[in-house]
Amino acid sequence: MTSSSPWSPLLPIGHLYRKCGVSNIQACSSYRVRGLVLGCQMRVKHRECDANKLRILRRRDLFGIVFSVSSFLVHSIDAHGAGLPSEEKPKLCDDNCEKELENVPMVTTESGLQYKDIKVGVGPSPPIGFQVAANYIAMVPSGQIFDSSLEKGQVYIFRVGSGQVVKGLDEGILSMKVGGKRRIYIPGPLAFPKGLTSAPGRPRVAANSPVIFDVTLEYIPGLEVDEE
Repeated sequence: MTSSSPWSPLLPIGHLYRKCGVSNIQACSSYRVRGLVLGCQMRVKHRECDANKLRILRRRDLFGIVFSVSSFLVHSIDAHGAGLPSEEKPKLCDDNCEKELENVPMVTTESGLQYKDIKVGVGPSPPIGFQVAANYIAMVPSGQIFDSSLEKGQVYIFRVGSGQVVKGLDEGILSMKVGGKRRIYIPGPLAFPKGLTSAPGRPRVAANSPVIFDVTLEYIPGLEVDEE
């Protein structure tokens, strides 16, 4: 009496033929077909599994690359947005000037404006409404530059006391003399009421935040001609 053994995917197909007689060949064939089908299905599933793993790994690698590039760009943008260090840009007050400035007395006006004279000029002071030609370096309190006439390569000409510049700069220049150089500490209410948006490579100036201007009064167009 022959007992039928349950089919197992771990057993080779020849093993089924050895255990079955000729009369049982149809059953064995059935086992063989079932074995081939199931074995094929397992191999297909195994390949699909490998393919899925490969796709997952590729997605992870791609995500890693995108994340790395994004991080690099974000850090680059943050670095530029913060403004270049002041020492990498032309200045009106160098390192020696900064040291000397520590011993210069601070002058405070009734409006809260403060300034230190780096160099006192010998020419005339500008009357209200007159044009003046000045060079300037505009900084946030940390020393980062957000605007500069030196970088533009030309003096800035405007009518002093006419509201063409921030109030603190108007007030600070009115008491200067031609040839003078001054550091002006402008409090928030006399600076930029609406603030300034950050330009590439420049720090942002918040609304009503204090700013600092280094200024040289180069000349007063018209006034010098009249004096001659």
